[in-house]
Parts: sequence; C-alpha cells; structure tokens
Amino acid sequence: MEKTDTTIQSIKQKLYKAGFKLTPQREIILKVLIEKEHLSAEEIYLAVRSEHTGIGLATVYRTLELLTDLKLINKIAFQDGIARYDINNSEHNHQHHYLLCLNCGKIDEVEQDMLIDIERKIEKTYQFKIKDHRLTFHGLCKECLEQADND
Repeated sequence: MEKTDTTIQSIKQKLYKAGFKLTPQREIILKVLIEKEHLSAEEIYLAVRSEHTGIGLATVYRTLELLTDLKLINKIAFQDGIARYDINNSEHNHQHHYLLCLNCGKIDEVEQDMLIDIERKIEKTYQFKIKDHRLTFHGLCKECLEQADND
C-alpha cells in the first residue's frame, strides 16, 4: 500500500473514532497536504480548486479547522503571520523545529528534538510540566546563500 493510501486510511479511522466521516472533500484536501507540506489555506485551496472546482474556500477552512482540532494535522504560524498546515505524522507530543528562510520563505524541518535536556531542567527548576514547544530558526537557506554569493 502506498504511503498516501496508508496515511489516508489512518486518518479515516481516527475521524470515525471521533464521530466524523472522511468525505470526498476532506480526502482531496488531505491528499494535497500529504503531497506538499507547509501550505497555507489559500495554497491548499488553489491546489484543490485546480482539479476539483466544486470545493470552496470555506470548505477548505472548515476542514483544516476540524483536522487541526482532532490533531490530525499541524497548524504552524510563522513570523509572516500566515498559518501553514501539514500532516501530523508524529506519534509523540512535540512538534518539529523549523528553518525559515527570510529571503524566499522556504521552510525546512529539523526532525531531531534537541531540547529534551533543556525541558527536563526547566520542569525541575520551575516545577512546570511542558507539553510542547516550538522553535523556529530564521535565516537564509542554502539556495539563497548561493544566489547572494553569485551576485
């Protein structure tokens, strides 16, 4: 079974457990999210709309809100103020760390959680139970650095 099909089936089961169905519209939106990460609602809408003209922007927003509430997708807000979405493939509680290019807007993920020791120290020192953290590094991606060197 292909990764997309496996992911869709997993999400379908989670939706049913929560009392929802995997409608054709939801499935189309999920397929877009599986194919490409870190898309805004408008980018998802444009990708869906190019092949399925019957799906409106309101449907995309409602679907993204539902999937986010059920923790099936992640909603990430960066410095530009635009919320972006991706499939929640993580079985653990922490989000990935992100590299955000200030020039082209490209977003890469750093999947290693390098803050475990810091979390433990904070929890012990402040008697504070950490449930999640987000970390975004702002800078220039490899392509933008190379382009700057060539200018």
